[in-house]
Amino acid sequence: MADVLSVGVNLEAFAQAISAIQALRSSVSRVFDCLKDGMRNKETLEGREKAFIAHFQDNLHSVTRDLNELERLSNLVGKPSENHPLHNSGLLSLDPVQDKTPLYSQLLQAYKWSNKLQYHAGLASGLLNQQSLKRSANQMGVSAKRRPKAQPTTLVLPPQYVDDVISRIDRMFPEMSIHLSRPNGTSAMLLVTLGKVLRVIVVMRSLFIDRTIVKGYNENVYTEDGKLDIWSKSNYQVFQKVTDHATTALLHYQLPQMPDVVVRSFMVTVLVSLQPHQHLASSLLLMSAILTGV
Repeated sequence: MADVLSVGVNLEAFAQAISAIQALRSSVSRVFDCLKDGMRNKETLEGREKAFIAHFQDNLHSVTRDLNELERLSNLVGKPSENHPLHNSGLLSLDPVQDKTPLYSQLLQAYKWSNKLQYHAGLASGLLNQQSLKRSANQMGVSAKRRPKAQPTTLVLPPQYVDDVISRIDRMFPEMSIHLSRPNGTSAMLLVTLGKVLRVIVVMRSLFIDRTIVKGYNENVYTEDGKLDIWSKSNYQVFQKVTDHATTALLHYQLPQMPDVVVRSFMVTVLVSLQPHQHLASSLLLMSAILTGV
């Protein structure tokens, strides 16, 4: 039985059809060769005519026989299946009509947007080049007597300088107590207590605040070896949220030229601003303890 592919084509009949095409071409070539040679190799005219007609008829019969055989085999080959995978060539019929494609309008809109962007960028560049990069125009008129004294700008400051800055900040806010310690060398760690509401652990690197953690007043801020716990978070969601806001303020106040101003501004904004809301913070603390079950 002939081998039939899943696409519906009989391979054996297909091979025979190719052989029949070759035979048909040979038969047609013999017909034209007979017409080209004409009547020859006969003594009389009548004999040459009879031989030519007989030979020509034989060639025509061969052409007719080969053509019939080719037609028979073409019916046996079969038609290819319509589900035959065409791979990428099958996507040619999916090309959209040019009249229905909004390509031109999209390109025109992109071109106009690019021109506007270039125009406004040029205007902005001209305005920026005209303006100076100084933060304030009044700094040029400040006299030398009123000009603030420059502070050390290096990351390594003397411990005495750091102690003096912290003590001055502690004296500024009597409602807030600051305890300074150096458990890991020269870097200072502050334990700031605000009333009976919260405690803040401030990790400093020289005079730069590196990390801050806010915990409740009744929470333990020390580890088992007696050092400040600078890694664990508060058990209350209220103080976890306050820690997030304090960290945001810490990232906002960055002035390497005057680090003491940064520390003072941080204390004023984050800690002192909580003093009028001590009763509210206590209520939130109680609510958080009820919800979390702590």
